[in-house]
Amino acid sequence: MIVRVTSGTVIGIDSYPIDVEVDVSPGLPIFSTVGLPDVAVRESRERIRAAIKNSGYRFPRNHVTVNLAPADIKKEGTAFDLPIAVAILAAEGNIAAESLRDYVFMGELSLDGGIKGVHGILPVAFQAEQMGKKGIVTAIENAPEAALVQSIDVIPVERLSDVVEFLGGRRAIAPFQLDMEETYRDSFRYPFDFNDIHGQEQAKRALEIAAAGGHNILMIGPPGSGKTMLAQRLVTVLPELSLEEAIESTKIFSVASLLNKGETVLMNRPFRAPHHTISDAGLVGGGQTPKPGEISLAHHGVLFLDELPEFKKNALEALRQPLEDGTVTITRSSMTASYPARFMLVAAMNPCPCGYYGDRRRACSCGPQQIRQYQSRISGPLLDRIDIHVEVASLPYRELSGQHTGEDSQTIRARIRQARLVQQNRFAAGAQSTLLNARMSDKQLKTYCLLDEDSRKLLEMAMDQLGLSVRAYTRVLKVARTIADLEGLEQITASHVAEAIQYRTLDRRMI
Repeated sequence: MIVRVTSGTVIGIDSYPIDVEVDVSPGLPIFSTVGLPDVAVRESRERIRAAIKNSGYRFPRNHVTVNLAPADIKKEGTAFDLPIAVAILAAEGNIAAESLRDYVFMGELSLDGGIKGVHGILPVAFQAEQMGKKGIVTAIENAPEAALVQSIDVIPVERLSDVVEFLGGRRAIAPFQLDMEETYRDSFRYPFDFNDIHGQEQAKRALEIAAAGGHNILMIGPPGSGKTMLAQRLVTVLPELSLEEAIESTKIFSVASLLNKGETVLMNRPFRAPHHTISDAGLVGGGQTPKPGEISLAHHGVLFLDELPEFKKNALEALRQPLEDGTVTITRSSMTASYPARFMLVAAMNPCPCGYYGDRRRACSCGPQQIRQYQSRISGPLLDRIDIHVEVASLPYRELSGQHTGEDSQTIRARIRQARLVQQNRFAAGAQSTLLNARMSDKQLKTYCLLDEDSRKLLEMAMDQLGLSVRAYTRVLKVARTIADLEGLEQITASHVAEAIQYRTLDRRMI
């Protein structure tokens, strides 16, 4: 008898349906699994055998063949334990095969028949919805995450015997219900605020512009000037995630097994700050079986690279394509996985090896050649993709000890939300999915960044004197557009262009 059960496998952040086919036929008691399974799937036979016996059911003493179709997609992980066990029990007559058609099954089995959670359950729940399934049967710990898909029933089960009794109609299990209002109410809480920062008005202004237009930003300053503190507080002024953005970010964390225990959905924008010793695969994603890297984990949030010149050159150069396209594709012999990577890059660096080149309070001990070599670790093409360069100077004691703290995050966030709304309304009629100034195409740039005569002359002078590249020229226009949007002005003026030019620090001071 052949029994079919529906499950799923995740490639990238999308799930693909997998038919688990089980055939129990006369012959030697052999358990074989085909259909491109990995080691974890092949090892499942021992877990399944023990779980069925310890749940009080008879394991077939015949030839058991498990086929995972389609056979050209690699199957990995322990999530196929539950669907294989359910199919075997149905083949033995413990479950009616007709009752399996309405559900997708995902879960890892323990030897005593308990069901454990697995990663990637959210994409599989969306797959069940698209297939028109009634629901998904999964572990209790996976139920809150899967319940984000509210159009299907999420059946939380603790043991294999619970599944058998539920499908046989002998036990009623209520679908898990998720209170989205409570989830939203408990979100958007940060342990810090923008008003924690004393002084650094220019840097705070630059961060506000960056947040309003989705621009990448590089902060240059001596050690201890507050670059990390500024970067950490950037997420507190970014607008709240929409439900669509939150679900997309949650998918990535689910696939990477990084959701905290009890965490249902990511409602705060991600802030990722990898150490400068990170590998290319750790930053961009990869591995023998592709997994999302830090740039994808920062999707819809902030990727903070402290000590930028200390990162491996290959890792930094690998950022160039995701910064332009907002996605990263990883190809391996067995599969190709694509991950979204639409993030704000916030980088920080010292101006020289000792950190005090240009500092007004401490003398630099580095020679011109050392400084030039240190700054050249960041390639010109990567610098061109960073819209804003801003200096973060060390603060005098008077500013550090002062009582004035400036605006709080909520006040700044209100201005940024309004500027982003202006941009969304501006781009709403276009065919492209542009939402922010930083992502404008060349055609949109010509349409929405018109300059008057004074602005053109100022930009022409800056191009000649600073030797700006064509890409840097477009960055200046995009930043100027954002500055105008923050002021609620449709026309870009010379003052907006002048301020945008000031945020090309490295173009002005490279030695």
